[in-house]
Parts: sequence; C-alpha cells; structure tokens
Amino acid sequence: MHFEFNERTQALRDQLIRFMEENIVPRIGQHREEVRTGHYPVSFMADLKELARAEGLWNMFLPGLRDDEPGTRLSNLEYAPLAEQMGRVPWCAEVFNCNAPDTGNMELLHMFATPAQREQWLDPLLNGEIRSAFAMTEPDVASSDATNIQTLITREGGDYVINGRKWFISNASHPHCRLFILMGKSDPDNSDRHRQQSMVLIPYDAPGVTVERNITVMNHTNPHGHCEITFRNVRVPVSNLLGGEGEGFAMAQARLGPGRIHHCMRSIGQAELALELMIERSQERRAFGKHLHQYGAVSDWIAHSRLEIEQARLLVLKTAWMIDRVGAKAAAKEISLIKALVPKLHTRVVDRAMQTFGAMGVSPDTPLADMWSQGRALRFADGPDEVHLRKIARMELKERQASLGKGAAYLTPPLRD
Repeated sequence: MHFEFNERTQALRDQLIRFMEENIVPRIGQHREEVRTGHYPVSFMADLKELARAEGLWNMFLPGLRDDEPGTRLSNLEYAPLAEQMGRVPWCAEVFNCNAPDTGNMELLHMFATPAQREQWLDPLLNGEIRSAFAMTEPDVASSDATNIQTLITREGGDYVINGRKWFISNASHPHCRLFILMGKSDPDNSDRHRQQSMVLIPYDAPGVTVERNITVMNHTNPHGHCEITFRNVRVPVSNLLGGEGEGFAMAQARLGPGRIHHCMRSIGQAELALELMIERSQERRAFGKHLHQYGAVSDWIAHSRLEIEQARLLVLKTAWMIDRVGAKAAAKEISLIKALVPKLHTRVVDRAMQTFGAMGVSPDTPLADMWSQGRALRFADGPDEVHLRKIARMELKERQASLGKGAAYLTPPLRD
C-alpha cells in the first residue's frame, strides 16, 4: 500500500491550496455576512466557480469522468487529500463542483442514468448549473435501516405516483436545486427486503412536492437546507426511474462508499485546522504566569490530536486505495471503520481547541463552534455510528468463524497432577 502523493496529486494539492488562500479564505467573513443578511447564493460564488473550472479544479471527485465531460478525473486516493483541504472551509466545495450531496447524485447518474436522463440532469450538474438533493431519510421510521422506508412508488399506467414524507434532505432549500433523487418502495410485498426499493427522478417543481421547513441542525440554520418535504400524489413518467425496479438498495450502497471517503477527508481537514488554531492560541495566550502550551493538559491535547489525526488519515487513505483497487463492496468493512471513527475524531479535536480558546471558542469569532456542530451531525449522516459498529462486529465474527477454536492453543490452563 503506497499512500504517498504522486506528482500529479501533489501539484493539484499545491494549486488548490494557493487557490483557497488567494480566493476563498479572504472571503470567509464576506460569506458569513451575506448569508446572515439573506443573500444566498453569495454574490461571488459564480465568479469563483468560473475561475476554478478555468484552472482545472473542477469535478475532481469522479473517477469515472469521461474525456468529453468537464473536469479533472482522479482516483479516490488522488482526490482524498484535495477533499481534506476543501474541508477547512465547508462552503468552498461548491466552488469546485465537489459539494455533497451533488457529488453522490452525479455518481448515481453517471453509473445508472439513461442517455436522456444524463442529458436532462447529469450534464447540468457536471457543469455546475443546477443543484440536487437525495431524498431518503424519513421521520417516522429508523431510516438507518433502509428497508424501513415507507414512501411508496406506485405504478399507474405510464407513470409512477409517489407518496411519502422525507426529512433532513440536504440542498432542498438551495435556490438552484432542480432535482430530487428519491428512494421509496416500489414493491413493498417482495419477500426479499432488499429488492423492495427503487429510485426515481423528481423535478423540484413537480406538482405535489412541498418543502415544509428547513430544519435547524444543533440550532444552526444552513442556507442550502436540511429540509422536511412531503410528496403527495407526485406523478412522474416511468422514464424517470433510475436504474431498474428493485435496485434502489444496491444503488444506494454504491453511492455511499466514495461519499464517505469525501466526508471523512473533509472532517480531517477541519480537525487539522482546529489543531492549528489550538497550537497558535496556546502559544500566544498566558494564564497564571505561563503560556497555555506549557501546561501538561494542553500539551497532551496537542500530542493526542496529532496522533489521532495521523491514524485516521492513514485509515481513510487505505480505504480510498481499496475502493480504487477492489471496489466499494470489497472495502465495505473499511468504509464502516472510517465512518465510525472520523466524526468522533473530528469533534474530539475541535472540542480541545474550543477549550484552549476559552469562551471565545464557543463564539462566532472562530469557526470552531460551527465545526463541532458539523462533526456531531456527521455521526448520523450516511448512517449512525451504531450501524457501522454493528456491521464491523458482524464482519469480524464472520471472518473468524472458520478458525473458531484456534485460540485455544494460546491458553494455558493449570497443570494437573
């Protein structure tokens, strides 16, 4: 396993860092102020997107990007360090057309869309002209078990009719959102619980679609939205089916593998920034006659944070390497490992930084409070910790089944006369 950056990745990483330092970091305050005053999308986003695309920093997340499609094709391993840098400023992924949930939706369309669906939805997404949302999670069931979802997709002649309620649907408040990829049950009586689900493409303005509210997350309102949406007798033609009937569950799993790499690397980027801020604060702040870093507790926080970030990064890079080599299905355990590990690392490091800053750490004068909230929410996104821990344990038990009893050779019962 070789995780060192190749020349191309290093050059792109350096280029991305320069771009962010020159064009994004100086606008952090302006972005916050424009969003606060209701100006969204922010005034400079279109110009930054045009500049990023001109520099080749565009659609870097998609390993299957075709030669005739806009952007720079990278493997998951090559893209991972770029996602880490983008994580330092959460809103900046949109500048590079590498923002969730559009990235996952573009992957789905890239893999499963018909030529007509590609032209109508994928091409505008690849060009950064529209945004999209993935409608899966529901309020009335534990949606971490996708077989629980209740939204119905009913065939009526040449149409599908959709009825259900979804919530925490990211992007649904974005003014440029034009598409929902909805997962629901098209065959609820199928004896195979993993063949009951399908995905359909629903235009944002389809009759019967109602965005009920933009739900706050940890009392924070995100302008692009984490919305509750009702679908009442929404009718779309059968040509809006994505993939085949009964393939929704398998397609959702295909979508989530690379997406978890992206989430985790962005989290590591935020943890790195938090550590940098913690170190700077500890070197300039004094209490009781000493700089903060001279206290054992603070120096331990710094050391433990570096240890944990390096461990997490290596595991994520290994997972990206495995997806590239053997596919997401074969890397399922590693994907669950990083998803259970990284969000907790994220909040742990940010929490230490907040403590080092004191009261300022929970104020809007640093990014730390927002970063902590994002990390805490990630422990639910793409499946809660407990689902991934359960999956890891089950896979470990299954792998050891064939060698059950071999551990007895290492036991040393007392000798008997």
